[in-house]
Amino acid sequence: MRYALVTGGSRGIGRAICIKLAAMGYPVVINYLGNQEAAEATKSAIEQMGGTAQLLRFDISNPQAIEEAIEMWENSHPNDYIAVLVNNAGIRRDNLMVFMQNSEWHNVIDTTLNGFFYTTRRVLKGMMTKRFGRIINITSLSGLKGMPGQCNYSAAKAALIGATKALAQEVAPRKVTVNAVAPGFIESDMTKELPKEELAKMVPMKRFGKPEEVASLVGFLAGEESSYITGEVISINGGLL
Repeated sequence: MRYALVTGGSRGIGRAICIKLAAMGYPVVINYLGNQEAAEATKSAIEQMGGTAQLLRFDISNPQAIEEAIEMWENSHPNDYIAVLVNNAGIRRDNLMVFMQNSEWHNVIDTTLNGFFYTTRRVLKGMMTKRFGRIINITSLSGLKGMPGQCNYSAAKAALIGATKALAQEVAPRKVTVNAVAPGFIESDMTKELPKEELAKMVPMKRFGKPEEVASLVGFLAGEESSYITGEVISINGGLL
């Protein structure tokens, strides 16, 4: 059976993606780290709509933890594999570079960029062996245009775009697609402290996006109809350029 793994799947955009993939018929593996309550709530929401969900706790920035968690999952699912991977987990530690601490730089890079590498490398072999896979990387408007105060976040998200384009070429012969989704301002925990009304004025549509709108795009890229789309970065930002 083909499963979908969503990193950082307990809240916000990740939660919406989990629910969307479950609605498409995928059994969903919800990765989370600290918020057990939110992860359980997402799992419950999927089950209430008739879907299947499992929780898989691991630190996305720790390669050993990833290895152990996915090996445990594979051992308990010998006839299944992770066919859809959504690399959604990421953190912000905003600061002007002149004041940025080493930890603020490395923590963001470790979670967003290194987490993509560790997790994707671990599940890629199964996709290539089965000759079907969908890898969807959640990047950001910050990775496309850069944002002041986010040199660390912009660097990590921009690197994720480069990795998307390179990996797509490596695995295309095995019918594995690799794409990136670049949200702009989306209503979520990550943006709740931002000055929403002021920032919305910058957006041609004059509003923040909804997590469900991002999830709909991810769902399309995870499906059969997107089989000839790979190496692309698709923005979803209300026209903000």
